[in-house]
Amino acid sequence: MALKSSSTAKAVRVLVADSSRIHTQLLSEALKRDAALDVISWNSEPTTLLDTVQSHAVDILAISSALDGQPTYGLELLRQVRTASPEIKSVVLLDSQKPEIILDAFRSGARGVFSRDGSVEMFCKCIRSLHQGQVWAGSRETSLVLEALASTPQLRAVSANGLEILSKREMDVVRCLVQGLTNREIADRMGLSQHTVKNYLFRVFDKLGVSSRVELLFMTLSQGASQEDATPQSKQLTNGNNPEESTLSPFQKAAEAGVPSAQMALAQAYLARRTHPDDVVQAYMWYLVATARAKQAKQLLTKTMTTSQIDQAEQQATAWLARLQKISPVS
Repeated sequence: MALKSSSTAKAVRVLVADSSRIHTQLLSEALKRDAALDVISWNSEPTTLLDTVQSHAVDILAISSALDGQPTYGLELLRQVRTASPEIKSVVLLDSQKPEIILDAFRSGARGVFSRDGSVEMFCKCIRSLHQGQVWAGSRETSLVLEALASTPQLRAVSANGLEILSKREMDVVRCLVQGLTNREIADRMGLSQHTVKNYLFRVFDKLGVSSRVELLFMTLSQGASQEDATPQSKQLTNGNNPEESTLSPFQKAAEAGVPSAQMALAQAYLARRTHPDDVVQAYMWYLVATARAKQAKQLLTKTMTTSQIDQAEQQATAWLARLQKISPVS
């Protein structure tokens, strides 16, 4: 007997991707008894999951942490869905109660986790709650997440899409900032109030995961800003055309403030210049500082990663280093 819902409410479109074809079918059939849910059919082929989710405008994805015989393959697919369609909410069906699986589920973009000990009626409630913008987790899962947040140092991560996620107006503000203009000068050039310029900068900082103008400056360099957008100073520094002290000054301040990208940029700039006897010493000194900070970042990152994620990253890094060695071997 179908559970009754409001006749005017739009059905929630749900796709189930359970650990096996038969489990997917059984759970899908169970959910169809709830008239508030529109369950989308799926052929249980992992390679078609993303296309199916997108082509059917799915609202909620219920996915097992284990798929295709692999204990965490479902989480890998969830990350792909999250990247391609961040508006889709998801709940992970837990095939293990291990803390790392629960944490990885949320790190992968899940809005909730559901134990297989729960009832179908409770799972329907979970789906409706997610659709309403809520998070679904039991007291144990919530405690694990809070403990992980409390014990993990804050790491600001830049969006994978880089500057491309900014609007045209926000990008105009960034161009002005990279040229060294103050908020007042940006406001005058763009015909805005200083308050509006500040609001634009706050939105840019939030989107890109940076916290200061200096971090934003170095992000534009590391993201490979186009030559027409780059300032003469940034072109000179990144191209290694013997930058003068006046060009290095803002990078020196940022490096001394602890910005790793500025420290590495200074090392490269001094090495490229080498017009003073102390340049090579300065280059090596800033290289040592930058690599030490990178080592610290590595230690922090590995605390938040699973063993399989670390192995995957190391394999990819080894492949990249081998490729770079062929392109530009170190003499």
